[in-house]
This record gives sequence, C-alpha cells and structure tokens, in this order.
Amino acid sequence: MLFKELYTPFLLLFLHSSVKSLEPYDLLYENGIEAYYRNDYQMVIDSIEKALSSFSQLRQTKISCRLGCKQRYPLELTPRDWDLSFASVMLSRSACVKQCEESRLGALSRHRVSEDIRSEFQRRIPYNFLQRAYFKLNRLDEATQAAHTFFMANPEHMEVQQNLKTYQTKSDSPLVDRESHAYMEEYHTGLTLYDKEQFEQAIKHFEDALKGYFRADLECRAMCWGPQKFDEYEYVDYKATLYEVMADHYIQILVCEHECIRDLSTRPGRLSPIENFLPLHYDFLQFSYYRVGDHMKALECAKSYLLFHPEDEDVLENVSFYEGLLQDYLDPADVRPRKEAEEFLRRHRLESEIIHIAAQGLGFTYNEPDFWVTGGDRQDENRVPSGNELIDVKGLLSGKKAVLKIDRELREGGPLLYDEVKLVHNSEYLNGTQRVQLDNVISEEECQELQGVASTITLAGDGYRGKTSPHTPNEKFEGATVLNALKFGFEGRVPMKSARLFYDVSEKARKIVQSYFILNTTLYFSYTHLVCRTALHGQQDNRNDLSHPIHADNCLLDPEANECWKESPAYTYRDYSALLYLNGDFDGGEFVFTEMDAKTVTASIKPKCGRLVGFSSGGENPHGVKAVTKGQRCAVALWFTLDPLYREVERLQADEVIRSLDQDDHTQGRSEELNINPKDEL
Repeated sequence: MLFKELYTPFLLLFLHSSVKSLEPYDLLYENGIEAYYRNDYQMVIDSIEKALSSFSQLRQTKISCRLGCKQRYPLELTPRDWDLSFASVMLSRSACVKQCEESRLGALSRHRVSEDIRSEFQRRIPYNFLQRAYFKLNRLDEATQAAHTFFMANPEHMEVQQNLKTYQTKSDSPLVDRESHAYMEEYHTGLTLYDKEQFEQAIKHFEDALKGYFRADLECRAMCWGPQKFDEYEYVDYKATLYEVMADHYIQILVCEHECIRDLSTRPGRLSPIENFLPLHYDFLQFSYYRVGDHMKALECAKSYLLFHPEDEDVLENVSFYEGLLQDYLDPADVRPRKEAEEFLRRHRLESEIIHIAAQGLGFTYNEPDFWVTGGDRQDENRVPSGNELIDVKGLLSGKKAVLKIDRELREGGPLLYDEVKLVHNSEYLNGTQRVQLDNVISEEECQELQGVASTITLAGDGYRGKTSPHTPNEKFEGATVLNALKFGFEGRVPMKSARLFYDVSEKARKIVQSYFILNTTLYFSYTHLVCRTALHGQQDNRNDLSHPIHADNCLLDPEANECWKESPAYTYRDYSALLYLNGDFDGGEFVFTEMDAKTVTASIKPKCGRLVGFSSGGENPHGVKAVTKGQRCAVALWFTLDPLYREVERLQADEVIRSLDQDDHTQGRSEELNINPKDEL
C-alpha cells in the first residue's frame, strides 16, 4: 500500500512517550489575554507562545497516537468470526490510543477545548495579540513574523496590514509565515520556477509538494477520528441500536475524511479552495518533465492527470505525443499512471459511493463537492496551465451552497406607521438593495433611559461566550437580551418601566421594518441584543482595524470568490436586520455597507440617537463597523426571520412576561375600581 510507508514516522513518535503532561492551550491563551489587558506584554508573549506550542503538540500527539495504534493493530478480517475480529481490533486500538495520549498529555479531560477557542487558533487570532506584545517590547523581528502569520489568514485586517508595513520599515527580518503548510509552500515555489522556465528546479518542488500533500492528507484523516457531534440526538431519550450508533459515527468520520481534499487545497483564512489543486501537480509535472527530456515521466504524469480528467483534450494530445516519442524504446502501454494517484482516486470514489448509499439508507442529504472542477481551457501554446493564472483563481464551488437570489418580490417604501419617524435614505441613495435609514424612531429621553439600562444590565462578552473583545482587542464589548432586562426589572435592579422600554422599542422597530419593506407576512424576532462597544484607553494609537469586521448576517462572506455561502456556522434563517442607535457622542463607529469584496464602501452612516438602519440579511448587504476610537457606542441590534421555526426563544419568554405584567396591571386596575384587595379574590 502507498500509505503504509507514511505510517513509519508516526510509529516512531508513538513508541516515544513523554512523562511530562502538556499544559492545556486554552488556559495558557486565557492567561495571555488577561496579561494583555494588564499591559504585561512579556507575560503575553510567554503565555501565548506556550499556547501555540501546546496547540501544535496536542495535534501532533493525536495524529501520531492514532496512526501508530492503527499500524500496531491492523485490520485483517477473515470470513469466519469477522465481527469478533473487527471488535477486537477496534477495542485494542481504542485502549492503545487512550494509553498513548494520556502518557503524553496527562488527563485527556484537561484538553477539551470549546469550539470558539479552537476556531480562534485556526484563524490565527493569537498572533494578533502576539504581534502587538512584541511591538510594545520593541522586538520588531518577532513582531513582523507574528503580524505576517496573522495577516496571511486575515488579509482583510487593515490594522495589521498597516502594522506590518510599519514593522518592515524598521526591521530587516524576512516575512515568515509561522503556520505555513510545507506542501503548499513547495507548490507555490514550483509555480514560480515554472513561470521562469527553470523546469529542473520546479520538478523538485512539485514532487516534494506531492509527498507533503499525501502526508498532510494522512494527518487530516487521522484528525477526523475523534469525537463527532450528533446535534439531533443530544437528549436523554436517544436509544439507538448498535448498528445505528456505528453507522452514525462512521459516516460522519467518512465525510470528514472525504472532504480533506477541500481542506488541504484551501489557503488559510479563505473559504474557497485553490481550483483543481491536486491534479495540477501532475499537469505541471508532465510538461516540466517533457522540457527536461524525461519523456517517460512526462507520460506517467500526463496519465496520472487523466485519472482526474479523462476527457481533457489537451492532455490526451500530449499523451499521444509522448507515446510517439517513446514507441521506439518501449511499449507506451507499460507506462502506467502513478500508483499513489490510482490508489488515492480508488479510495476517493469508494468513499463517495458509500456516503451516497448511506445518505439514501439513513435519510440525510449530502451534496458531493466537485473536487476536481477546472476553470476552462488552457491558453498557451504548450497546452499546459500558466502558473500565474492558477495561483489567483477566484474560488472553487466545492459543495457549498452559494447565496440564492431572494425568492420573493423585493419591495420597499411602505408606511412608517409612526408620524414622528422620518425617512432619510432609501436603497437607491445607499447604493444597494433592501436598505433604509430612518430617524426619530425613538426620542432623546428614551435613548438616555436605554443607555442607563445598558450601563446596569449589560455583561462583558454577552452573546460571545464571555469574550470581552470578540471582534477587536482595542474595544470592550458588552450586551444584554430583552429577557435579562425584564429579570433585572423584577429584581428591582432597574426600573421595570425602563426594562419594558427595551422590549417596546424593539417591537416598534420590528413593525417599522416589516411595514417599510412591504413583506405582507409576519417578521419574527431571531435575536435581540442591547450592545455597547467601548474604546479601551491606551490602545487607540494608529488604529486601522474595524470594530466589527465586514460580514453578512445569513451567509459566510467569501470576498475572493465574490460569493456568500449559505452554510453553517452562518445564521442562514435570518432574513432582515436592523440597528437602532442610542447615541452619537463617540469618535469613529460609523456603520458601513460594502461590495462583496469587503473593501469597497458603498454607504457610510454615522450613528445618532433614534437613527435606525434596516436591511436584508444576505450577501447583497455586506456590512461592518468602523473602529470606535473614543467613548462608548450603544445600540439595539435586531435580527429577524420570516420562518416561525426560528423565532427567538428568549423573546417568546419575554412575551409571556409582558403578558403577565399586562394582566396584573389590568387586575390591579379593576380591583382598585371596585376597592377590592386582589388577595381577597383568592
């Protein structure tokens, strides 16, 4: 087997156990963040560097243990007692992995990390804190590397882009991506050499890229062998049979393994993979080998490429040409495609077949990505792809669901329902679709009262699992829901009248949005949040980042592909959004609409008391918030859905509280009219 030799390094690692347990990276990261807000920058560096090392070691430990145990206990089934043989191997591997991981990591429960923290490490967020800390200590070489590493996964981050330019003027350190994938670096180096027609050197890098790719594929698959989520089964009464449990778990693992192809061809921070990534290695190699005179390897690589694209006319012509060059020396039929490509595709197709069978049998939907899609015919005279064209490909439609056109008639200009509300700008003025800016939605007195409520009830990081700075480390984020406001009212911590005002103004905004966009159907609350963003003192010098990055509310914005993908973790059920501002006495904080490139601003709106911005939630309306550089910016943030299945649960509970209050007020009023004590009626 091709991949058997790749197990050897992991087995060697597996046999070497460490007696010292690994510190959990989430705790180290938390220590670093706390140190950052204390301005203890040396502690930031020490803690976050250790966290990054721990994160890497944890991953490598899991990979080496899983692959080592798989090699130690191979699956060799025989027709007789195959089920017992299978169970024996699985139990042995399970015990082996547990013992291996615990010997190096300590108690495994210490390394269970939330999805939010794991996502931050995948997005390289720790490097943002790290580059600032290095800069504060005037360690510009390290600051440059950390900033570049972060920027490679976050190319839209304007502040770090500017920081990087500043560091480079003061440091001679080369730009180093500390999280780069070796196979991807080799591939891009090969492309550069290919364009320069340095074919011998290009061959070496393309071959190394292939070896690295298959090794990375093995690691990616091993990382799929961990726990899986069963969202629909997270309740006590779930009682599945043995085969149902095995099928549920195995299919999730298989889908994860199957889509490693997409993961490995996607650059950091991007949603769309490099188009046709793996086959292109063979395509570049076939012409490179031809140019250095190795016609047999040229034919081998051309045939390998045809495994992925058997009807590619250009490469078919190349194969005929190479065979003509070789026919005097050997039988061209003896030259086979590369074994690793054959085995890779055989496994890939078998996986696809199993997944589709399971989808039919188990009743779930799986849209097979077109992993090997090509962007069109080659243009150059050698019938091989140009490296420059392919490096900047705008994206691969790899199974994601692009934003669909809104399937309802788009209308606006309906009645505003309240005499005091003023239409300021419509969609045409705001250079977009389904956009509106309104003023005087609430009064100055109501704004001040809600700001008073906010100062009492909002919690740091509310809605973001306690992360006080979820979007930028230069601001503190605080929030509260309607239900929390009413609870504070019942407890007497804020006046009930003020708590109810939050409820009432959000309902007023909902009615206005529903009426103005002439929806002719009920608009339901999806989420209601009273939010404040506060500029942190001492961290506003030369800021060039955003208070809230450019995004869309119901899809994942992909600026490179000029698409917005309606898939998890986006809130795909949200249809309309609105922001009702409570103040304007701060610096910065403008609300902006952009094109789908997330850079071209199409409209900018300065918040002020009583101003409302409403818009449809899809990819037609990318938006964000400019940095708040002084003071505090407060607003009521509202998201709506047309689907009653996705109504906000806390809002429904708040509705019950309000109905109860209204009923009590009615009963109290009736009792006073009759001069009866309410208790006497019981």
